[in-house]
Amino acid sequence: MTIRSELAGPPSKQPAGRFSRAALGRAGRAALLATGRTPVPDAIEPIVQAHRVHRPQADVPLLTRAYRLAEESHRGQTRKSGEPYITHPLAVTMILAQLGADTTTLVASLLHDTVEDTEVTLDQVAEVFGPEVAYLVDGVTKLEKVDFGAAAEPETFRKMLVATGDDVRVMVIKLADRLHNMRTIRHMKPASQVRIAKVTRDVLIPLAERLGIQMVKAELEDIVFATLHPEEYEHTGAVAGGWTDGVLAPFAAELGRQLAEAGVPAAVTVRPRHLVSLHRVMIKRGAGPDGAGLRPADFGRLLVVVEENADCYAVLGELHTCWTPLPGEFKDFVAAPKFNLYQSLHTAVALPGGEVIEVLVRTRRMHEVAETGVVALGDPRTADRSGTADDPEDRTDPARPGWLARLLDWQQDTPDPDAFWSALTADLRDDREITAVTEDGATLHLPAGSSCLDAAYLLGEETGHRCIGARVNGRLAALSTELRDGDMLGLLLAPDGEDSGPDPQWLEYVRTPGARLAVERRLAARPAAPAEPAGPGSAPVPAAVPAAPAPAAAFAEPPGAAAPGAVAPAEVPELPGAAVRLARCCTPVPPDEVTGIALRGGIVAVHRAGCPTGTRMLRGGRRPVEVRWLPGGAPQWGYRATLHAEALNRPRLLADLTAAISGEGASIFSAEVEPPRQLRVRHSYTLELPDAAVLPAVMRAVLRVSGVYDVYRPGGPEAGPDGAAAEAAAGAGAEPGAVAGPEAAAGKRDDSGTADVQPSWGIHGGSAVLSESTIRSTQG
Repeated sequence: MTIRSELAGPPSKQPAGRFSRAALGRAGRAALLATGRTPVPDAIEPIVQAHRVHRPQADVPLLTRAYRLAEESHRGQTRKSGEPYITHPLAVTMILAQLGADTTTLVASLLHDTVEDTEVTLDQVAEVFGPEVAYLVDGVTKLEKVDFGAAAEPETFRKMLVATGDDVRVMVIKLADRLHNMRTIRHMKPASQVRIAKVTRDVLIPLAERLGIQMVKAELEDIVFATLHPEEYEHTGAVAGGWTDGVLAPFAAELGRQLAEAGVPAAVTVRPRHLVSLHRVMIKRGAGPDGAGLRPADFGRLLVVVEENADCYAVLGELHTCWTPLPGEFKDFVAAPKFNLYQSLHTAVALPGGEVIEVLVRTRRMHEVAETGVVALGDPRTADRSGTADDPEDRTDPARPGWLARLLDWQQDTPDPDAFWSALTADLRDDREITAVTEDGATLHLPAGSSCLDAAYLLGEETGHRCIGARVNGRLAALSTELRDGDMLGLLLAPDGEDSGPDPQWLEYVRTPGARLAVERRLAARPAAPAEPAGPGSAPVPAAVPAAPAPAAAFAEPPGAAAPGAVAPAEVPELPGAAVRLARCCTPVPPDEVTGIALRGGIVAVHRAGCPTGTRMLRGGRRPVEVRWLPGGAPQWGYRATLHAEALNRPRLLADLTAAISGEGASIFSAEVEPPRQLRVRHSYTLELPDAAVLPAVMRAVLRVSGVYDVYRPGGPEAGPDGAAAEAAAGAGAEPGAVAGPEAAAGKRDDSGTADVQPSWGIHGGSAVLSESTIRSTQG
């Protein structure tokens, strides 16, 4: 740095060597002090220059004080490379200055290692530079291994993330710190290089992506690529180095001329892909290590930067008018920004020679945010964000990102460091996010791959526990259904104060750590409900999933099993103390006539009399035993019963049926809707009943739903083609002359033999078990 001063006179008239270096320095400082400017140390002069490009009114004296404290504190310390340690905070601060960070962030970056590696304390930092700088320094200060052992790294990241929730600049400083450490990683031991690179790949790069800091993310990706896969990195670098642009640059010039003629001011440039991006394209194209199979346009994309939002669509119109757009390649991230604030129009056009060119279109402001993410938004504690706060066209959201809010919510419930680290890496693995809208108009932001259950738990833990089914875009869907971007979601909930879950199987469906932790907490708070014996026509499924066949002998723990402290639903006089299992295939409920079948291990499976599955097991040599219902007995989670409702198809039939069932206090465990046939449709529901006496009321309520002409329970005696169903109906008290319909003749199962009830025949012969009072109510 050359400083001129009137004290020294005109330089051309001063003989060389007249003043010593020290004298010139003193004269320069005197001149600066005379003009009121604080002298800037040579070491931070480049930082100040880069900072003033983005912040012309920067507080340089504050930066100077921070540098002097850092230099004095780190004096005598060296890095692995042998360089003075002060070079590291200087390099980190330069990265942040080039990104456009504010002065407070630069001051904190100069001091970010002082509390960790020197005698300087946080109180001293707060006293000299204020609590805001002290908070940032504390946020990036690592926890001591002496205190935390192997948990030091996970707990350090937890601490940083919590601090980031209040001030995102904490993570920005950490990313810049890691970037410089990765630039000098060659000085570390090979094992340390691999370990640091993996942590960077699994945690820091996804965080940079979520914060939208593309410049840092791209460089970190390339360094990690070189560290973990040196051979592939070398081959990809050779392919990139041998690329000669004969397509993109000429097209950029032609597009620039076309836009100028159309009166759209724009800057068109070619953006070469960084090595990791190029390597992904090589894998996608199936190219060899030498790049064979790559197209010239695969090495880069065109970037068009305009002034106004409307100009983006004007450019798009010119592109699609003058060249052939590729179907499915257009994406509008201007109207619907990504979760990391990214905004651009993406499209691809085909040239006359067959080359495909990818084009990105954005405004200058969008370009700043796309490159530097949250850094471009300025100080999160101030309302003024470079004049964009009042811009109605600016769709960026400077508030806490949704992904960060979700992460901060579930991390509180994960005290174990290993569990936290596993959940964190899993949560960050997928950098895509979807948006779903509830039928009430609420907007839900979820990681890609989330299920209906994840959405339910995002709305609240109790909402998730009470969820019994879902509608996606108006159609009944399984709770495990993976949501897609733009889906409309409706949740079917149990009545207030009740919950139908969670079921242990839900752990297979949830994608988000928050939902998984909520399910695990509830399951841990009460014994897991055992599964029921499975028949050939049923299997444990989530809501609305069609039942899958299962072996008849595949019996598991059902809701009918007595839990410790609960009263068993039934007893077996021949085998005192035997474990009673209510079969899932026919779902027996008191006062059904039942048959017990002895299984291995002292288990007795309880089937309804005439159940086809039970009949086959008896024919196969299983021993029948007597089973008696116990007065006042009940499974721990209530009885389970399956109903079939046949109706004329109409809009809102599903909603009305589920409302009728829920209104009687029953919980829907699973549901299935068969495709309509000749305007007729069959709904199947497996219900969890708080008491067996509720079942007739539920069936009456379902039968009263408009359009429903038959309600019955499957799993009863099989009707043969010779009219056995009609005979069974007559024997159970059906009206004389009742004739079974074609479906009954084809072998439809019914429960006409159930005690103390009369069968009511539907339009085409399906029986519904109703009490005598039900018959009177339906007839009168």
